[in-house]
Amino acid sequence: MAERVRRRLLVEGRVQGVFFRASAQRQAARLHVGGSARNLPDGRVELFVEGDAEAVGAFVAWAHHGPPRAVVTAVHVEDQPPIGESRFRAR
Repeated sequence: MAERVRRRLLVEGRVQGVFFRASAQRQAARLHVGGSARNLPDGRVELFVEGDAEAVGAFVAWAHHGPPRAVVTAVHVEDQPPIGESRFRAR
């Protein structure tokens, strides 16, 4: 069985108003990972992603550039204990 991992990402740059959350939800569905995405008041996007370690790694790599209209300047990644989240929600 594949190792299950969870990551919290804080994405900085021009990441709000560019369909980042909706694109993250599509990317999560493609990779079969769970989690969530939400805009923060300070202009960043907070993402939680959980699933197979390889798929989560691919999602984290995607977050470093995001959708075409995004301009990502930094991604802060934090390991977290998995909580069994299997669906991805854009809040």
